[in-house]
Amino acid sequence: MPIVVCDLLSYTGTKGGMETYTRELYRALGTLETGIEFVGFASVEASGMDLSWFPGRTVNSGISGENRVAWARGELFAVSKFAKSVGADLIHSPASLGPMRSKIPVVLTLHDVMYWSHPEMMTTPLYTEPVKWMETRATKNAARVITISEFSKSEIQRFMRIPDERIDVIPLAGARPTERPRSVVPDQTPYILATGNRRPHKNWDGLIRGLARVDEAIRPRLVITGSHGTEDPLRAVVAETGMADWVDLRGWLSAEELGELYEHATALGLVSFVEGFGLPALEAMMIGLPAILSDIPAFREICGDDAVYADPSSVDSIAAAITRLMTDPALAAHLAEVGPKRAAQYSWPRVAERTLEVFRRELG
Repeated sequence: MPIVVCDLLSYTGTKGGMETYTRELYRALGTLETGIEFVGFASVEASGMDLSWFPGRTVNSGISGENRVAWARGELFAVSKFAKSVGADLIHSPASLGPMRSKIPVVLTLHDVMYWSHPEMMTTPLYTEPVKWMETRATKNAARVITISEFSKSEIQRFMRIPDERIDVIPLAGARPTERPRSVVPDQTPYILATGNRRPHKNWDGLIRGLARVDEAIRPRLVITGSHGTEDPLRAVVAETGMADWVDLRGWLSAEELGELYEHATALGLVSFVEGFGLPALEAMMIGLPAILSDIPAFREICGDDAVYADPSSVDSIAAAITRLMTDPALAAHLAEVGPKRAAQYSWPRVAERTLEVFRRELG
């Protein structure tokens, strides 16, 4: 039976979408007759978490995925060394970085190339060039590269010069944020839900400033989740715009807490400058939650015409999109109806089956 080592050094509980991808992909692989033995090479943080979703044994690497130096060294050197020690036939690096050199073939999932396309929006400027170097090494070493959208593929080819035949596009899928039907709480003030980390490309400032320009008579509240720090960096723009009574800044919530917010929300707000995919948009469609999105290629690729779009660089455009959805109940009802139908095109079993095909090609 062939052995595939999964690189879980980046899995620490704080990485958002890439961790969702890893967890849901391997959970779905566990439901298939793969004929493969999976071994997870886990960070110290992951080893202390519930990894029951992983379809095989996991080994504590002793490497912290939160210590950037230790983690980088582990990605570059320790993963391939471990794979060799267990007699692996293939390595899967699901979080954009992996071994710089390996005799064992590597399948690398490269989600986006934002460090290349938008370096000015990275929160750690001193870290940008090292990440670009690591991505270059990992990509050159990989036998195959999986990415999550046609847009990401075009960006990878633009910056990495990877031949078309070495890249597989396998779109992500979503997990329903709540199994309960959407419902409006009596006397509830309408609110837009926005969820994600506080990196600049998410354009939270633009969303808050756009909200401030919406007529107060129809203005919804805005709930933004996803901050990890004790002091949310968005408090400054909330104070500057006088939106303290309208904007609710939440930290990192449990799945149950986030699901409850999705259940009662009026719309999703996501006006990023750039994304490789956009899981929150897909998951909103799954439950019929209308979405206000930035007009960027990745969102158009996922949602087509089934969302309200805004120019992320224009506060007035964002305000107009919010106003349009809040004043057009027919539009909101239409988006709630068509969203689940479009989202049904994406599923984790399909992601797992297509990824397994890539693994088998390389193992063959």
